[in-house]
Amino acid sequence: MELNKNSVKIDLEEAERVTTQFIRSVICGSGASGVVIGLSGGVDSGLAAALCVRALGPDKVLGVIMPADFTPMQDIEDAFEHAKTLGMRTEFVDVQGILEAFFKSLKIGRNDKGLRIARANILARTRMAILYYYANTNSYLVVGTGDRSETLIGYFTKYGDGAADFFPIKHLYKTQVRELAKYLGVPEKIAYKPSSPQLYPGHKVTDEIPIDYDKLDLVLVGLFDYKITPTEVSKATGIPLQAVTEVQDRYERTEHKRVTPPAIRR
Repeated sequence: MELNKNSVKIDLEEAERVTTQFIRSVICGSGASGVVIGLSGGVDSGLAAALCVRALGPDKVLGVIMPADFTPMQDIEDAFEHAKTLGMRTEFVDVQGILEAFFKSLKIGRNDKGLRIARANILARTRMAILYYYANTNSYLVVGTGDRSETLIGYFTKYGDGAADFFPIKHLYKTQVRELAKYLGVPEKIAYKPSSPQLYPGHKVTDEIPIDYDKLDLVLVGLFDYKITPTEVSKATGIPLQAVTEVQDRYERTEHKRVTPPAIRR
């Protein structure tokens, strides 16, 4: 058995049809008036926005751009440009002042490296709170932009970007997200932009995920679609066993992020 880039190929036309149908069914079933989505200038939110516009029309899709003071200007410009091309409405919320209020109240120093992740998670949860504000005031649903790759390894903030009313692209691996984005006309500078949640200055996905997405997706396909052992995945992909087991470990360590919080059942 061999796992290669063809192992994650999908029928792009069918993927668009299934996903837009799913979006329409969720909105019709909920009675919502439309959707709100956080636009980061990256591929996940770019694809999710494009799919929502195709499914519902641009007048029912609101994009919210929420930079902090370290957000690259290019990301902000890309988000605005993409939204304009799609014809969707946008709101701009500078979250830095909100963050500073949090940090001041909690007595968190700007340069306290030991609290970097805690600070980053506050930012992610602040952005989600803002999205739910717009959802509440417009009778909209919040669109989650997580993909299958990041969901399986727990690369998201619990109750931050991991919170939403529905997730239209969570069934797609990152490499599939990029290909579908390109297919739907999302600019290549967005479709193939290096991923980064931009939760702190210089934040890079490659600092936190075990291996790059092209290899990560092959490992995930082997472990979770073909359901073969880490040793078999390593042989089928040529990826070192240590890297494969690290992916498996990440999945197991982050299980709490993917399940309903435990409670006593009566």
